[in-house]
Amino acid sequence: MTTVPEVLFVCTHNAGRSRMAAALLHHHAAGRVTVRSAGSTPADSINPAVVQAMAEIGLDLSHEFPEPLTDDAVRAADVVITMGCGDACPIFPGKRYLDWGLLDPAGKTLDQIRPTRDEIDRRVRALLAELPAPLHTDCLPRRIILGSTLPA
Repeated sequence: MTTVPEVLFVCTHNAGRSRMAAALLHHHAAGRVTVRSAGSTPADSINPAVVQAMAEIGLDLSHEFPEPLTDDAVRAADVVITMGCGDACPIFPGKRYLDWGLLDPAGKTLDQIRPTRDEIDRRVRALLAELPAPLHTDCLPRRIILGSTLPA
């Protein structure tokens, strides 16, 4: 069995920043991390300019939809990264929280979104370098009980 770290990206509408971050981490992690994203007040669809910005770098968000933020999603995460959701994001003890202050792409042009996408990519790569490698629990040493006899 393998235990992988779980990262949750949260922004207000789950239509821009958190979606870009989730797609980038999913791409760079290649299965080493479970990635989720959500919005405190999810929009009806992902920002079309964000979809276009991500398509430029080979990541397809055209079939994605904003997801609501749930307590269960926060509880399941090892790391919660917020992006402008403020007090709407629940805080649970024992979780690692980061707040990435980034330009909200809502109402922005593609040219204005590209620098935000690139900054998110830089931060995602740095985060990935900090996350622990997946733990293979089937390879953990077993405890030996002294004085016991094992069947031959």
